[in-house]
Amino acid sequence: MNRRLRKTALVTAAITAGLLMTACQNGSTGKGSSADTSASTTATPQGSSKTSGTSGPSGSSGTAGNASKSQQGVNATITGGTVSYLAPGKYLVAVPGKTDRAFFVATDTQVHGAGTICGGSHCTLDQLETATRKAAVPADVTIRKGVATVVRERHGAGSGTGTKGVSGTWLGNVGYLAPGKFTVSDMKGVEQAFFVADSTKVYGAGTICGAPGSSGSSRCTLDQLEAAAKKGVSAKVVISGGVATTVTEDR
Repeated sequence: MNRRLRKTALVTAAITAGLLMTACQNGSTGKGSSADTSASTTATPQGSSKTSGTSGPSGSSGTAGNASKSQQGVNATITGGTVSYLAPGKYLVAVPGKTDRAFFVATDTQVHGAGTICGGSHCTLDQLETATRKAAVPADVTIRKGVATVVRERHGAGSGTGTKGVSGTWLGNVGYLAPGKFTVSDMKGVEQAFFVADSTKVYGAGTICGAPGSSGSSRCTLDQLEAAAKKGVSAKVVISGGVATTVTEDR
């Protein structure tokens, strides 16, 4: 009887110990699972944060994409318009009765002045910006892929410094300086710069235009005057306020 009681007690103790060990193991496993789940939850927001952070470069790529699109813009030669400032490196050329056209400038954009942007054939982009910030400037623009290759200021009465120029009559060799701008030198070689306008009358006698040896003078265009002046031509130039009223080729 005693042996049976002792055996029963030992079996009971063994079962109890086994149950206790199982309970401890289950508790430890639960704690481990909880820790792992917590770590996984923390990692997910960090991953999201990194993904969100990459949106910055993506945004930069978008900006670059816009610039790239501007390079794929229109090709056009716009005359008779006025150029005004929009933003750094960006301008607007407006022609009455037509749709305004925005364009960009680049480091190789050629800017020719006629007294407002600057007084010479080669103006800087800073001078273009300064002038167009104050007021729209009459100019012709050649655009390639949305970027201006040439911005050429037009000279006219009441614009630029031409109205403050000299007046008089000069007879001598006429040379080309820049679009719309020429020089005439006297017998002593002293040069006088002058502008031409749409109202300037040009007469040729075989070199600017017309037939050589003809009895009368022929009416020439400003383009023909420019072509002849690049080679050199003798002419009488009447200037008023810095702008030529007539250019008559010397016979």
